[in-house]
Amino acid sequence: MSPNSVFLRQAEPDDISALKQLLDRCYRQSEGWTNEADLVDGIRITDSELATIIADFKHYLFIYPKTDTGDRDGQETGELLGCIGVDMKDNANKSYAYIGMFAVHPERQGQGVGHQILQAAETFAGRHLQSRNQPSRFIMSILSHRPELLAYYERRGYKLTGVSMPFPEDGNNGEPKRQDLQLLELEKVVSN
Repeated sequence: MSPNSVFLRQAEPDDISALKQLLDRCYRQSEGWTNEADLVDGIRITDSELATIIADFKHYLFIYPKTDTGDRDGQETGELLGCIGVDMKDNANKSYAYIGMFAVHPERQGQGVGHQILQAAETFAGRHLQSRNQPSRFIMSILSHRPELLAYYERRGYKLTGVSMPFPEDGNNGEPKRQDLQLLELEKVVSN
């Protein structure tokens, strides 16, 4: 897979249905190596949450649309091959980018697509954080009990911070299948 074969654009309200389908498939069905089907049941995200994220000017949700030719000049088919969110968090003493909603279509996993999407999101976030005269910090959360996913991010420079929180039981993001399910925080710091 060439570096030019993966391209991203910012999500729009018309993408909500395809985004929800991609996220539910990647996280809640037993396909691909990144799914959470053994740990969480139900939906991954609601339509209204996606609409709020897309409308938030500090939250960038990027999608990798499938096209009829397989390249950026082709006609979009309406299906998504990947997505990633970059939420810019700015305050007086701590600016960082929270990276989330990272998904790659199960049929594209293991082909370098995820690496390219993550790298593009980090480059985008790093450019936004450069003006702060401090190292760029990228934060994300993963589910506990996912050693293969932790290893994936560690190979890309992320480290556990020691911060964790119980999986939210608000019904908006699925139902945990384990009582001890936690969200573990990871961080990557890059000098500008």
